[in-house]
Amino acid sequence: MNVDDIVAEKIAAARARIEATKRRRAALQAARQRGLAHRHAARLRNQAAARTTDGTATPPNGAANDTTEENQ
Repeated sequence: MNVDDIVAEKIAAARARIEATKRRRAALQAARQRGLAHRHAARLRNQAAARTTDGTATPPNGAANDTTEENQ
């Protein structure tokens, strides 16, 4: 076994590690996207449920962002 063979083996091992890292990152990214989609869907469901509970989207005393003295 000469030096060229050793270098070629090290290069092949490095390429295999790089590919494994890319696959692992892709799998983690896919899992992250699924989790975010699930979280977003749950948030939208909760917002829709809050709106339809009493039939309105605003608090009973006025606008949600109204800061006048009457609403405090």
